[in-house]
Amino acid sequence: MGHGHGTENMGDKRLTVAIGINVLLTGAQIIGGSISGSLSLIADALHNLSDAASLGIALFARKISRKPPDEFKTFGYKRAEVVAALINLTTLIIIGLYLIYQAIWRFVEPEEIEGWIVVIIAGVALCVDVVTAILTYTMSKKSMNIKAAFLHNVSDALASIGVIIAGTLILLYDWYWTDTVLTLVIAGYVLWQGFTMLPKTIHLLMEGTPDHLSVDEVIKSMESVESVENVHHVHIWQLDEHLNALEAHVVVNSNELSNIERIKTELKKLLFDRFEIGHSTLEFERPDKNICEPHMRS
Repeated sequence: MGHGHGTENMGDKRLTVAIGINVLLTGAQIIGGSISGSLSLIADALHNLSDAASLGIALFARKISRKPPDEFKTFGYKRAEVVAALINLTTLIIIGLYLIYQAIWRFVEPEEIEGWIVVIIAGVALCVDVVTAILTYTMSKKSMNIKAAFLHNVSDALASIGVIIAGTLILLYDWYWTDTVLTLVIAGYVLWQGFTMLPKTIHLLMEGTPDHLSVDEVIKSMESVESVENVHHVHIWQLDEHLNALEAHVVVNSNELSNIERIKTELKKLLFDRFEIGHSTLEFERPDKNICEPHMRS
């Protein structure tokens, strides 16, 4: 238990450091973008700010998710991280649409850009993105939200490389249009990320069936257990990104409580081992009755 808490605290500290350096970088990029006139630098700054915000919300959600179940949340608070993901993705999409609006307006009213400032700030941003990615890489293997933040930082690093290239082209050839085009590319990538992950998050919040599970396959497997005649009224959903749950009515050809307990144990083991369903509620019925006897509930 102590080791687990130590690992969680270390993860929290890494997130805190990542948030701090990203907030500082965002401020530097906005100032640099305003002075240089670079819209792509401001676009990268807004993307960085969204990453810092997503890390902050993820950190807050991690802390809430550790609260034990209570009378108000009997399944616990694990879904706090899913709600955080929904907030982060919605914000990401809004930022992407705003960047497209600004880029289109820049085509109408072009501005001169100081290439050296763009290159220097983007170089610093690239270093910060790499450090943040290193801090979050290990945690990203176990958390959907942290993985999303990690991928955002990787995309930020790629965007910073693009900004450096745009700044260099401005310095060498006065190609100011490359800054606007790059802004559209960054905005498009941000929107693609947001719209790709949003349906998965909504599916989980709507208690949809996990993507990798087939209800028919689960039923067939349960009906293959000895003494099980029929399985119906099956509901499968995700309590959070790691825990799958199931409710089902099970018709058995036995009246003995000891045999029903054996069936229940076998079913729960099958569900966990084969389908990774860690929480199952089974209601047992006899073939000659439609209503479950009180002592047959599990």
